[in-house]
Amino acid sequence: MAVELMTQAGLDKLKQELADALAQRPVISAAIAEAREKGDLSENAEYDAARDAQGLLEVKIARLKEKVANARVIDESKLSADTVQLLSKVKVMNLNVKREMTFQIVPESEADFSKGLLAATTPIAKALIGHGKGETVEAKVPSGVMKFQILEISL
Repeated sequence: MAVELMTQAGLDKLKQELADALAQRPVISAAIAEAREKGDLSENAEYDAARDAQGLLEVKIARLKEKVANARVIDESKLSADTVQLLSKVKVMNLNVKREMTFQIVPESEADFSKGLLAATTPIAKALIGHGKGETVEAKVPSGVMKFQILEISL
């Protein structure tokens, strides 16, 4: 897995998710032990379900451990508001619909469009990155081409 850039908040969230998953291990182990006590394992649906849950949990733990190990926190002190970049807050005018919109460009793992957190890998973010206030950019999206004028950039 490649290095994944993220904010400190994003890394903290990942670490909490990992801690929560690790806390589930004893719960699942107890469920397996309880199901095992009920007799014949070949026809014990509770045992099979608990073992499946354990397998899924272990996969989740391994994935989270790998993400945490490969995470690199972005040094926000080295960022500038001259051009749009990762972590920039950008106010734009959507020229197609004549409406102002505000986004923050974030790593994909932290994206949530409903909260205005736009993944850096999206066509709109890719079009905005590297451009400055006053510039007009075009983003090729599935529905066609969208035009945006950059009104403000902040951190």
